[in-house]
Amino acid sequence: MEFRIDRTAFAEAVGRAGRALPARTPVPVLGGLLLEADAGRLAVTGFDFEAAVRVEAEAEVAAEGRVLVPGRRLLEVCRVLPEGPVSCALEASRFTVEADGTRFGLSTLPIAEYPALPAAPAPYGTVDAAAFATAVAQVALAAGRDDTLPLLTGVQLRLDGGEMTLSASDRYRYAVRRLEWKPGAAADGVVEAAEGVVEALLPSRRLLDVARSLGRCGDVVIGWDPAGGGGLMGFEGGQSRTALRLLDGRLPAYTSLFDMAGAAVAEVEREGLAEAVRRVAVVAEANSSVRLDFSAEGFVMLRAGFGDDVAAQRLPATLSGADEVPVAFNPAYLLDALTSFESPRVRLELLGAGQRALLHGVADGGGVGAGTAEAGTAEAGTAEAGTAEAGAHRHLLMSVKQLV
Repeated sequence: MEFRIDRTAFAEAVGRAGRALPARTPVPVLGGLLLEADAGRLAVTGFDFEAAVRVEAEAEVAAEGRVLVPGRRLLEVCRVLPEGPVSCALEASRFTVEADGTRFGLSTLPIAEYPALPAAPAPYGTVDAAAFATAVAQVALAAGRDDTLPLLTGVQLRLDGGEMTLSASDRYRYAVRRLEWKPGAAADGVVEAAEGVVEALLPSRRLLDVARSLGRCGDVVIGWDPAGGGGLMGFEGGQSRTALRLLDGRLPAYTSLFDMAGAAVAEVEREGLAEAVRRVAVVAEANSSVRLDFSAEGFVMLRAGFGDDVAAQRLPATLSGADEVPVAFNPAYLLDALTSFESPRVRLELLGAGQRALLHGVADGGGVGAGTAEAGTAEAGTAEAGTAEAGAHRHLLMSVKQLV
C-alpha cells in the first residue's frame, strides 16, 4: 500500500472519520481507523457499532491496499503535519507518514480482527444540507444527557410525504422542527418514490455531529431500507457517508402537550430577552430559576436571586389574554430555547407558574416563523392572541412551580 495525498484533504478525512471512534473500548481494533487506497482515492473509515463514518478523498495511489492504524495517534499526527503533499506507505507492519522532511512511523492493528462494516442503507430521499444542520441543532439541545435513559437521549426523525419532522425531549422541555425534504430523489440516481411514514430514533450527539459535518454539502441523501434496514439510517453528502444505528423505542407524542388552549400570549424581542436572562442569572444560585412577570401594561420584569443578592431588569413586551402572568424557568433551559430561534422576536404561550410554556419564532411582519433564515421554510401567519399558528420550529418549556 502506497499513496500520496494533499495534507488538508488527508487531515479532513481522518478527522471526520475519527469522530466515530469510541472514547474508550475494551476491543483495541475499534480504536483504529481503516485506510483503503485504490483507483485514485483514499477511503478512511471509523466504526464503533453505533456509527460508521466513511470519508473519501482524491489521492495518487501507487500501490493499492488496506491498513488499520490506531485512530487517536493518526489524528495527532495529522494535526502537526506540515503543509504540502503527504506520502504514506505500509512497510511490513509499520505505516509511515511523510511530509516536507517530517516522517512518522506508526504501528498497525490486526485488520483480520476488525468487524465487518454494515452495508449502507439504500437512498430514500434528499434534504437541503444547511436546513438540515440548522434543524438538528435546534432540537438536539432539548435531548437528554443521561445515558441511563437512552430513549431520551435521541432525536426522533419522522418522514411523512414531503415533510421531515425532528423532535427531542428530556422531560423538562420538548423541541420540534419541521422542514421540507424530497422523498425518492437520490443525488446520483433515481429510486422509487418513498411511501408511508418513517420514524427513527437516532442518538442526538451523533446526529448533530453528522449534520454539522455535512452542512455545506448542498444536499444530504437520507438512506433507509423500508424492509428493516438492519436498524440503520444513512446520511451521505459530498464524499462522506455515515450510518447511524437506531435507538430502541420512540418519544412520547407531543400533540396534546402543544395544545395551549386558553393560554395568555406574550411577545418580546428575542435577543433582548436572552441578554436580560444572562444578566440577571449572574446572581442566581445553582438550580434556581429566573422569574418573568409579564404585564398587559407593556413590559416584562425579570428577577433572580435571593436575600441581598438579587437582580432585576425590565423590558418592553406585549401580553394579551390576561392582565398579568408570572412564570419562572431554569435560566439555562430558557436561554437554550431563545438562542435556538433566529427570528427577531419570540412569542410565548403561557399557562402560568408550574405549567407549560410554548415558544415560537416571530417574523418581522408579526407572523409566527420558522425561527431560522437558513432553512428558508419560515411560515407567516396572523392570529388572535392565544391562537397563533405554530411555526416550523417550536420549543416547549416547563415553568417552575414555586415563584421566588
